[in-house]
Amino acid sequence: MWSLFVACTFACCGPSADATTPTPPQDLISEISQNLQTGSLIFSQGDCLAVKVFSRSSYTHVGGVVAKDGQFIVYDSMNGAGVGKTSLEEYVRRQTPSTLHIVHPTAPFSSSKAAAFEQHLESQLGRKYSVKHHLTGKRCDGLHCAEYMTDALMNAEVLFAKQPPRVSPGSLFEGVTATKAYQEGSHFELKVSDPPPALDRPWYERAWNCTSTTCRKSASQMRRWFVCR
Repeated sequence: MWSLFVACTFACCGPSADATTPTPPQDLISEISQNLQTGSLIFSQGDCLAVKVFSRSSYTHVGGVVAKDGQFIVYDSMNGAGVGKTSLEEYVRRQTPSTLHIVHPTAPFSSSKAAAFEQHLESQLGRKYSVKHHLTGKRCDGLHCAEYMTDALMNAEVLFAKQPPRVSPGSLFEGVTATKAYQEGSHFELKVSDPPPALDRPWYERAWNCTSTTCRKSASQMRRWFVCR
């Protein structure tokens, strides 16, 4: 029963946005991009209550950045999708709504560290998502988000962890900042704005649309709190 609770708890390591969540505005992406570099980590504070209670932290997800050819690619492991990579724009969209906390290496990665970090991230692409092993600390076929980032940082000789499967997003944040390996960057609160009401429509249609939107938002909020999706 406890292992089932843990599996449900950390299932939140992934996006909370749905297909209707719009692409974030370019000025926000430009602001987030400032100071991003290979090795930067993006921590999310989402709505999943289970993760917050179990890990005793507000951090619910983490992804790692690789800068390449003027673009920023974010790697992570998420429930339902497994280990993958995506553009910064799409990653931010998937993390909406949440608050992003970005940390950067205190000293920029050397070319060898950057290569080792990226090499490990690339080598794990396609692996499935798994979290049941978080309790035991033993390796399995799958990876969760914090384990994935910890392994990549260990491969780059940035930090060491005895049991990477037992690392949570919150404990990883504490580890990289407490050891001064990383320094805190900017925070960004991601929200979805409601579309303006169609004032040219009849009052009863506007009332129905308002009720429908409110119910949909309430259902989405409950899903993020308790199902972590």
